[in-house]
Order: sequence, then C-alpha cells, then structure tokens
Amino acid sequence: MIRCDCAVCTSSDPRDKRTRSSIYIETPECAFVVDTGTDFRTQALRENIWRLDAVIFTHSHTDHIMGFDDLRRFGSVRGYMPVYASRDTMNDLRRVFKFAFEAETQFPGYLKPEPHIVDGPFQLGATTITPLPVPHGRSPVNGYLFERGGKKLLAYLSDCSEVPEHIGAQITGVKVLVIDALRPNPHPTHLSVAQALEVAERVQAERAFFTHVAHELPHSAEADLPPHARIAYDGLKLEL
Repeated sequence: MIRCDCAVCTSSDPRDKRTRSSIYIETPECAFVVDTGTDFRTQALRENIWRLDAVIFTHSHTDHIMGFDDLRRFGSVRGYMPVYASRDTMNDLRRVFKFAFEAETQFPGYLKPEPHIVDGPFQLGATTITPLPVPHGRSPVNGYLFERGGKKLLAYLSDCSEVPEHIGAQITGVKVLVIDALRPNPHPTHLSVAQALEVAERVQAERAFFTHVAHELPHSAEADLPPHARIAYDGLKLEL
C-alpha cells in the first residue's frame, strides 16, 4: 500500500509483495487471461508470457481493467484480440478504451478488440467456461467455472461479498476454488477469511486459495488455516 509501514507492507517475505488479482490459464488448445489489472504488463513480463489467445473480464473496476492496452503486444500477432465480458462490463470497456474499440484507422501493432458478450457458458478450446454472477457489494461481478471433460477443475471468484446458494451448487465438488478473502475483519464488498472458509466448506472444494488479499492479512497467517486452504501469492502455479 502507498504510504504504509505496517508489518505486511514492510515484510521481507516475497509472498507479501502483491500485485492486482488475475489468473493466466494455458491449455493444450489455447491460453487466456482473466482480467488485465493495472499490473498486467509487470505480470506478463515477470512470467515471460508470450501466448495469449483471449481475455475474460470479471467486471470493470479499475484494478481489473487498466492494463487493457498492453494486450496490443498479443493482439498484434493475429491482428485482433477476443474479449469476453458481461454486457455491462463490455459497455464500460468500450467507453474507457474507446480509442481501441472505435478506431477508424488500425495502425499495425495497435489493439483491435473482438467483443464477445458473456450471457451463458462458452468454449475456449476444449474448456467450458460458465459465468458465475455474484454480488460485489452493490456491483454485479462475474466469477467463472472452468471445466474440461465434464470435470469441475477451477472456480474463480476474485471479487464477491457473498456466494449465493445457487452459485455454490454450481461449483460443488470443484477441485480448486480461488476465492476473495480480503482480510480477517468483515468488509462491505469483499469476503472475510471466515466467510471464504465457509464457502470452501459449503462447496466441498478439494483445495481453496485466497486471493484479492489486503495488507491486513500476512502470508504467514496461512499457518492458521485448515490444510485444504492456502493464501495465494504472485507467481503461484497449479497443474490440473
């Protein structure tokens, strides 16, 4: 955090050095990213990402979209970049990045988004991606369930203040749940650690990783969590 000298912000543990929440997924058929936050360029350079076939957005808050223009380095390969988002989020992307969506002259190397409205499950390669609408305070946000071969591999709920019962039912039995757990104390627009643990138990996730973590929660607090729950960190890699 800017202008903070708390124990986490001054920690020497590299897992306490956090950039904005996002995930990058590679499959045998394609590679895609969920959200392009303010740190997208830094993250892509850190992880040496060369391939990106599509981008999916959860919502249009600035910490999830402001790296959008750096997609140009990937879109220039094919001349366009498929963008998946809810109608409201797409409208916000069109407004904020009007120069890309409504460009009259496409110069080589510039970003040309190819918009796809997410209003139900869709496919990227052999991966079925199902939107999971959840409340983020008063804002509606899409989480996503990723399935392959009928198996629920990953549910991603980066920003939510509640996981409604019908959404929990959709992801019950998921192998990995990546879920918002901002801090130990309650928050009006995010889940607390206790609430995230409750969701993980309710949906019977094999493993749970906490994301969108604030500086009130040190990585060392992982020692107090049950064995199936962990605090995610920048650069964490999972094979499913």
